[in-house]
Amino acid sequence: MNNAEYAFALSLAAGLSTVFGAFVVFFAKSKSDKLMTFSMGFAAGMMISVSLVEMFSRANRQLAESLGSAAGSALSALFLITGAVIAMLLDKLLPHEYAGGEKKHKNLLRLGTVSTLALAVHNFPEGIAAFISGYSNRGLGMSVAIAIALHNIPEGVAIALPVYYGTGKKGKAFIYTLIAGLAEPFGGFAAMLLLKPFLSDIMMAAIFAIVAGIMLHISFEELIPSSRQYGHKRLALFALFTGLCIMPLSSAFGINI
Repeated sequence: MNNAEYAFALSLAAGLSTVFGAFVVFFAKSKSDKLMTFSMGFAAGMMISVSLVEMFSRANRQLAESLGSAAGSALSALFLITGAVIAMLLDKLLPHEYAGGEKKHKNLLRLGTVSTLALAVHNFPEGIAAFISGYSNRGLGMSVAIAIALHNIPEGVAIALPVYYGTGKKGKAFIYTLIAGLAEPFGGFAAMLLLKPFLSDIMMAAIFAIVAGIMLHISFEELIPSSRQYGHKRLALFALFTGLCIMPLSSAFGINI
């Protein structure tokens, strides 16, 4: 399996993890708030660690080697901010009903539909992130894919819950989560077709810094608040620090996650 195929497989696996959220709804007697808290907090910590320790530092180093220390540092910071701004603009454009999971169930099917559309758009750049990181470095790509998969499962729950309880049909809930999940490998496929032919060291560094900014915004704006909304704040904090530590510890012991 070459690097492009491996990177696409990572984006596919990360996207399909959304479907596991539907199975959690189908087979769990009740939703585990503690599991949701831990998975969101852990995913946030891991994404922050991957963004800063791996992706941004790699971008800064590559740009400094190509353009000089001062210009490289300035550009890497600019690209990081650009990524955060892109994420903020997407956040403003998307409806936020999916974040409220269980607040008002006036129209559960509509809520599930909005969740599906919002998360599909949200997942597309994550598929690009999984592909680019996996294409550049297999260990880094695996780390990014794991972090994405961990928060895709609760997102799948957020889609499947209203659709399943609104229609009573497992098949419909499964299809909705699948649609949202497939946006991720679609993003990876788009990256493979459109970006791969133009991937120079400078472009790779720019993409890494931009994606790092997007991932940091997702972590601080969505994942950390979501991990704390169930009331288990100490567990959320523990999960966050566990996620933050897992990457440096794995590197210290020579393990590529």
